[in-house]
Amino acid sequence: MTETLPASSPDSGWRQTHLGRWLALASQRFDARVLALMASNDQMPLALSNLAARGHLTASHIHITRHLALGGSRLTELARLAGISKQGMGKLVDQCAAWGLVQRQNDPHDARARQVVFTATGLAWLAAFEKAVNQAEAELRAELGLQVATVIAIGLEAYAA
Repeated sequence: MTETLPASSPDSGWRQTHLGRWLALASQRFDARVLALMASNDQMPLALSNLAARGHLTASHIHITRHLALGGSRLTELARLAGISKQGMGKLVDQCAAWGLVQRQNDPHDARARQVVFTATGLAWLAAFEKAVNQAEAELRAELGLQVATVIAIGLEAYAA
């Protein structure tokens, strides 16, 4: 007699087919496409295009792009919004500062604090990011169909709220 495993068994395949995994894979695919589009954007500074094309700019660097306020943000706020440690965000900010995307400056509201702000190069990066996100979203809509993409967007927005 063959023994069947219960539905909750680790070998039943659920670990590979649950919504969380599909969300993570979709997010990875989307971020990879955005970075590829940014690498080929002729409006982005050449050095950054080269870094993106060689895989040195990653989805982790997109955290700064997504969360850094145009007027600047404190490191602790960036880390909180990105869901990573302050130390991890500090390393990302250090890399982005070395590439000329951001700089640290004194916080105008608290003399003890520092803010991270976009540089002019960082604002060009942000414009390339916006263009790439718009194109990646258009590609997603074309691949899935407008109705499915709309339902996904509405569902994810409601779930994330």
